[in-house]
Amino acid sequence: MRKLYFIVLAILFFLSFSVLYGQSTEEFFERNCFSCHTIGGGRLTGPDLKNVDQRKDTAWLEKFILNPEVILRGGDPYAAKLLKEARGVRMTRVAGLTSGLVKNLLKFIKEESAKEKTRFAKSALKERPLTPEDIVLGRQFFLGTLPLTNKGPACLGCHSIAGEGFFGGGNLGPDLTSVIGRLGGKTALMAWLSNPSSATMSPIYRKQPLDEEEILPLVAFFKSKSEKNASYMEVHDFNFMIFGFIGLILVLLIFDLLWGKRLRSVREKLVKGELE
Repeated sequence: MRKLYFIVLAILFFLSFSVLYGQSTEEFFERNCFSCHTIGGGRLTGPDLKNVDQRKDTAWLEKFILNPEVILRGGDPYAAKLLKEARGVRMTRVAGLTSGLVKNLLKFIKEESAKEKTRFAKSALKERPLTPEDIVLGRQFFLGTLPLTNKGPACLGCHSIAGEGFFGGGNLGPDLTSVIGRLGGKTALMAWLSNPSSATMSPIYRKQPLDEEEILPLVAFFKSKSEKNASYMEVHDFNFMIFGFIGLILVLLIFDLLWGKRLRSVREKLVKGELE
């Protein structure tokens, strides 16, 4: 019986070792990191992680990955630089991370960095030019008038975007009008949509992921909204300046009409008084 007990313990230890150090490290990276980081493929929302251990020491990296917000709040200059390069998009604390798993992730990234070719250097998603039809389709996916293939919730339930939705959309997530610029462009947004790693979206879309054929239309829709909003803001700012200038002139004219005569009458009395 005692021998059986030790055999069971040995099996459990082996299984836990495999979970922490085996294939699951790669799977964890793919599920939780690859939507914002490549290994040798350039920046997405976050920096390229190739040879990241050569840029900062292991102790710093472990602390940052475990709880990035603490490092950011502490005023660390390198963390502030990363935040600026990410256009203010903050790395969130990943659920399920432990100190041991972080060590394995760093080891995995180092091993992948040393490879001549790694699948994490480039997203597996197929790119192509965006079309007007994509924009129409993306709007339908966003609003939920066309259901998603894997039955995931429509974006409008949690997010708002300029000019869409009778009640303006949900407030649980951020406004997505400028999301393509905020995340760093088309490729970064595609990677994010393929595997959103935020604490709110990850549990939902891991079970009900966006289909590859739904991602590009959504990107096209977000891109069109961003461009229209930028044009609107340019026109709005110009009109505001023109109308503001016209308004200033009108105020000065009215002021002159109301107060100018009064001042002239005062001067007239003073002059007459002096003459008398």
